[in-house]
Amino acid sequence: MVPSETSARDSLTIRTVRKLPSLPAYLAPQAPVDNPSLHQGRQRTTPHVEGQFAAYVYVPLVVEKQTRLHKLLWHIFTEAKRRVPTLHPIGFRHGDPTADPPLDSKLDDNPPIELHISLSRPTYLRAHQRAEFKRAVQQLAKSQGRFSASFATLSELTNDERTRTFLTLEIGAGHENLKNISNELTPILKSIRQQEFYQDPRFHASVAWALLDSLSVSTAAVPGTGPSTHIDVTDEIQTQTSPDANPSAPANPEFPTIPHFPASLIPELRDAFVQELVRPGVGTFEVEEVHVRIGKEVSKWRLRD
Repeated sequence: MVPSETSARDSLTIRTVRKLPSLPAYLAPQAPVDNPSLHQGRQRTTPHVEGQFAAYVYVPLVVEKQTRLHKLLWHIFTEAKRRVPTLHPIGFRHGDPTADPPLDSKLDDNPPIELHISLSRPTYLRAHQRAEFKRAVQQLAKSQGRFSASFATLSELTNDERTRTFLTLEIGAGHENLKNISNELTPILKSIRQQEFYQDPRFHASVAWALLDSLSVSTAAVPGTGPSTHIDVTDEIQTQTSPDANPSAPANPEFPTIPHFPASLIPELRDAFVQELVRPGVGTFEVEEVHVRIGKEVSKWRLRD
């Protein structure tokens, strides 16, 4: 009997297809592991997504070692550190870049400090959006002229997640110029479905931080701070609120935390240091560039002369 064409075709369809062997574990892509013990207790607030890049736009301020502002920042930090032993510096480095400075160390041991004044919230870009975002910031820089700015006071601000609190220098003169630049970023941010900056921003540079408690943060406002948020970019790249609400994520119990700064800290620091901060030639500086950091890459553009 000659097999029919149909039965031959059926016999072909029941053949088993072998599965390819699984890749060995060492070839599989490894997602970053959030290990707060490597970052002084700081925790990643946004989960890592493969192919996504954290970004933010900011104005840099390099404070040279021999300037009066550099000396003032050191004195502000050391005085605050005496009151809040868990405080960590931003910018100051002493040998080991992850170690806190000893209180008896010399001012001359510190290199220049680069402070950042954020113009955007942390933004998350896909690989194909990076070039477009950089072009938008570059065009923005070409349209904005250089200007003078100055620090006006000291404040305590927290990040949006209420996991850290920051000692900050708030901008006085130049606030409207910074707001104009920040507002110019809104169209590109909306086009890539990212959140624009705060409606009533308090532009600032941070000089120190401390971890916040997860349970004992009071719902009452802390005297001397006022409502605002710090843009937290020190790890994944910093936001703006008063330290008066419960944090969304618990602090790592291995690291010391505080509910907020002592209520008297900011008023006492203001009394001791703001008069010097607002002197001509101390807390005044020129805004000449806008930077954007995407992942580990930093791009820089000069403002129009």
